[in-house]
Amino acid sequence: MIEAKTYTSTRNSCKLCAPLGASLVFKGIEGCVPLIHGSQGCATYIRRYMISHYKEPVDIASSNFSEESTIFGGSRNFITGITNIIKQYKPGVIGIASTCLSETIGEDIPGHIRNFIENFEGPEKLIPIFINASTPSYCGSHAEGFHNTVLATIKTLAEFEKMGKHISILPGMVSPADIRYLKELLTDFRIQFTLFPDYSETLDNEYTSEYQLIPTGGTTIHEIRRMGNSKAVVEFGANFNKGVSRIKENGSTQTAGEWLATTYYIKNYQMPLPIGIEASDKFMETLRELSGNEIPEKHRKERGRLVDSYVDAHKYVFGKKALLYGEDDFVTAMADWCKEIGVEPFYIKGADFETLREKSKEFKPDFLLGNSKGYYIARGLKIPLIRVGFPIHDRFGASRMHHIGYRGTQELFDRVVNALIEYKQENSPIGYKYI
Repeated sequence: MIEAKTYTSTRNSCKLCAPLGASLVFKGIEGCVPLIHGSQGCATYIRRYMISHYKEPVDIASSNFSEESTIFGGSRNFITGITNIIKQYKPGVIGIASTCLSETIGEDIPGHIRNFIENFEGPEKLIPIFINASTPSYCGSHAEGFHNTVLATIKTLAEFEKMGKHISILPGMVSPADIRYLKELLTDFRIQFTLFPDYSETLDNEYTSEYQLIPTGGTTIHEIRRMGNSKAVVEFGANFNKGVSRIKENGSTQTAGEWLATTYYIKNYQMPLPIGIEASDKFMETLRELSGNEIPEKHRKERGRLVDSYVDAHKYVFGKKALLYGEDDFVTAMADWCKEIGVEPFYIKGADFETLREKSKEFKPDFLLGNSKGYYIARGLKIPLIRVGFPIHDRFGASRMHHIGYRGTQELFDRVVNALIEYKQENSPIGYKYI
């Protein structure tokens, strides 16, 4: 890792906006419609990015700030927006994410919510649950917006009655395929669980002949409420002791898992994203401890096949160099995995793409590992880009791209090896049919 040079401005930022991360969390709640309290452009930008990546319709409402609301406040726009959402969607939940503009002018969103509820003239049963997340982009990226919204949701809804037999899983910003894998794995361990957020269906749903205003799927309100009764929490992330991907609160930093631990005295197992054998082993051992059951046979065999593939393909990856970029949690896990397979990782904390492009000329990577936004760097260097993470705009199937666990690591490893073989094959003066 190389520390980034300090610039007075950012050139082609690696970050996306915080309300985008918030919207992703809200899409993982059953019956929820996200509302961006700010300009129409913010909601349009977020819809475009999510639709392009997930290839699913994504409805995100906006309070549609104008010059007038910017000067005099957005209360009227907020009330109108909420009223229209209830009339059109009849949601069980409305998730509200603030923007740079609404935060800068000091919008009192909790006050707007109270005002709406007090003056609502329709049937009481139509009043949804409101979740409010503070997500100005000048205080963080889409990753911070995601984590902040997970924390805000749990603080709003989680309750304690008595300790249950279930555990809570906070997977972070992973793919729908990763979430489905986690649910399969937990079921195989015979563990009762709540996983939040769960957008494995809402952002990768089956075909339906009629358009669903609110897609089926998502973590239920009941499940989020009972997270306060969990016997344990498993939270994926990175650098917990360094404050990375944490949420600022009253001058300190705190994750959702830490809040559950300090508020309801629930044991919190914090660990990196389980990418690679070592990280996946740690996760599997945690599940074995929590369930009292041994690792299921099919997952043990997946580990064995992964080890075998490492042996078979080490000659293709050992000694190669990789340029990594993306969310801190994701990049840290990927860097550890690269070291595991003999690849030298290179990444810069807090850098923009132009800095990565300039530094890559010195590092001379053999391939890039990251989202579609770095394609122009790979093109300029004439090296492969293995697309992982978010957003992926120029390839199909991002929702079904698997990253975590033995199975996800196997898919990643195969893709990296094949990309390197293809590059060597295509750039060979004679070409070859056998490897």
